[in-house]
Amino acid sequence: MNRRPIAMDDFLVRSHHLWDSQWLLLAAGDFSKGDYNAMAVGWGSFGTMWSRPFAQVVVRPTRHTFGFMNRHASFTLSAFPEEHRNDVKILGTSSGRDGDKIARTNLTPVPSSRVAAPSFAEAELVVECVKMYWQDMDPARFLVPEIEEKYPERDYHRIYYGEIVAVFGTERFRSPEPPAKE
Repeated sequence: MNRRPIAMDDFLVRSHHLWDSQWLLLAAGDFSKGDYNAMAVGWGSFGTMWSRPFAQVVVRPTRHTFGFMNRHASFTLSAFPEEHRNDVKILGTSSGRDGDKIARTNLTPVPSSRVAAPSFAEAELVVECVKMYWQDMDPARFLVPEIEEKYPERDYHRIYYGEIVAVFGTERFRSPEPPAKE
């Protein structure tokens, strides 16, 4: 994949499409030690918090990746071209507790540039993050009653904020024009 570094001011995504339709692969752990896992994620966000660029992800405590997110300081988010949708689906529906689910895909874990968590050679976008905050969801604070329907097992997500420390992507993730100066 022809990925190049993208400065945060030039990072351009169709955020809702990326999370809701294309999906992302969340990887947490330490690639160099072979201690990592990955899972598909469809809920999250990108933005600015505490004057830092961030990615926000949510992981249920029942997921195998939850332990990796808690034990390690970094994570990556990777987006793939449509030809890898089935690979991402495998990683979103299978558990790493049951064996090496990544080996059942056509994806190749590789070292990231700035964090311990792995990236994937086939990704068209890689966002490298260092955790800066987490909080468990409190269902007493849901303001829309239908949200509770997403949790029939009462396995409420843990929310993680990661400072984005590097972005690599194809040209489709780079703004075609420089940001306006004020």
